[in-house]
Amino acid sequence: MIEASRSRLRLLVFSSVILTALIVWTFHHVLVAVQFSEVTPGHFATAYAAAFLMLAWQVALYVVDRPKQVTPRQQAQLDKLRIAVPIPAYNEDPELLRACLASLLNQTRMPQIIYVVDDGSKDSGAYTAVKGWFMQAAKEAGVHGIWKRKENEGKRHAQGMVFKHLFQQADLFLTTDSDAIFASNAIEELLKPLADPRVQSVAGIVVAENARKNLLTRFTDLLYVTAQLVDRAAMSVMDSVLVNSGPIAVYRAELIWDNLHGYLNETFMGRPVTFSDDSLLTLYARERGRTVQQSSAYVFSAMPENVSHHLRQFLRWMRGSTIRSIWRFRYLPLTGYAYWMHFMRWFQVVLTTVVFVGVFVVVPVRTGHFSFWLLMVPVLVGYAQSLRYLTFTRSDESVWSQLGTFALAPVAMLWSFTVLRIVRLYAMATCAKTGWGTRQKGVEVSLSVKDVVPA
Repeated sequence: MIEASRSRLRLLVFSSVILTALIVWTFHHVLVAVQFSEVTPGHFATAYAAAFLMLAWQVALYVVDRPKQVTPRQQAQLDKLRIAVPIPAYNEDPELLRACLASLLNQTRMPQIIYVVDDGSKDSGAYTAVKGWFMQAAKEAGVHGIWKRKENEGKRHAQGMVFKHLFQQADLFLTTDSDAIFASNAIEELLKPLADPRVQSVAGIVVAENARKNLLTRFTDLLYVTAQLVDRAAMSVMDSVLVNSGPIAVYRAELIWDNLHGYLNETFMGRPVTFSDDSLLTLYARERGRTVQQSSAYVFSAMPENVSHHLRQFLRWMRGSTIRSIWRFRYLPLTGYAYWMHFMRWFQVVLTTVVFVGVFVVVPVRTGHFSFWLLMVPVLVGYAQSLRYLTFTRSDESVWSQLGTFALAPVAMLWSFTVLRIVRLYAMATCAKTGWGTRQKGVEVSLSVKDVVPA
């Protein structure tokens, strides 16, 4: 179980002020460090100031982000909505799939239909026991359980099979993955923003089920959770979330139906796109209305436990991000906040890359000198943003364990600034390769029961 902490939120605000002051103070030393180089200090100061202003604007937004609340009358209206949950499963660990289904059947707000699609998994008999258990458990819980097997066509077509079958029976579709384990109140919390009819989609927060497995899962959990509670939270305040997370997002059924043909038949440079389904659905939603995040709706998901799987996953995400960025520039309205913030983010990517190369490569090569202060700014910024990671508590993790993960902020920052930056550039250059890229040879992550117990 995950809970928000108000006392931790107050600590976050106080700590952010202190760290911001340290960043400004450190900036002075960075300027001193570059003055003796051939890099023009004025140019560096301009670039740094632009990056700092964008960071300050983002901070101002995400610190005011709060989960949506509803009145009793609004709750009564939400209770009438029919929810269908499509669950594509391909080469999934049976125990992870069972844990996913068990968590959905233990919600404070139950879905009406759970539809499992075995998308041609290589071992057709692997799910026999899980299927038998699920059909009986769903019946006992008053949920309509459906289980079908089909030839492998990818996640989108597995979902499309459900969308077509259940469109007349659902008001909302809750998308998830077969390895996602929902907090007991996740669906109840996720629905609250939909009390506003202008809201077309709602994203939840994904945390790593296996966060304590090894160093990689710890700092990737820190990276991804921070991104959701910082970047996406800032966009949510402006009703302009651009990417929902696949393991937990809800969409209005009409939205999906109206865009189903494009969703199932997206191509890029003449090739079918098999990934980035979450961001495409979010783009459809943003074109139609508001897209938000509900930071009180949590789901556990298994993160890659080895570097190879992690890099392949990130490569796929970044190829999808590149394709989706092109569509956003093409289809988002020029008068909207989402378009210009998307533009500014790409500007920030270019700016930070140039500054990074100039400060960490050009200056040391030309001067033969590297200043310790050059490292302080990204480290402090990393710690400042990662403070959001401490604003919730997990029943399966101690405070000390969470603090240990938070202490890895410099490692996460360094990994993101070097390895993941290179992968991102490679993904941009090879975005025409639209194959899936992961889980082609079988199960890659298994459930560690000791790591999480669904509440």
